Amino acid sequence: MTETEQAILDKLLELESAVAGVNKEAKPDLLGIFSELDEMTLSLPRDTAPDLMHYMHKRSYQKARLFLQGKDPEQGECPR
Repeated sequence: MTETEQAILDKLLELESAVAGVNKEAKPDLLGIFSELDEMTLSLPRDTAPDLMHYMHKRSYQKARLFLQGKDPEQGECPR
């Protein structure tokens, strides 16, 4: 995993954590996280895995996270 991919994975995990806490008193800055993910997506090199590029450009963040974690994004969280 490249440094950029690791940074994206870290940011995706931060996003999941922020979404989980959205109903708490201190509201997370989701727009800031989305903006950072957009910037990271634009910084990916051309030789990035096509699946990851697709997930990031389509903002399929859960699939991108699963892909970066070595899981099958098309299968989702639950094994068949």
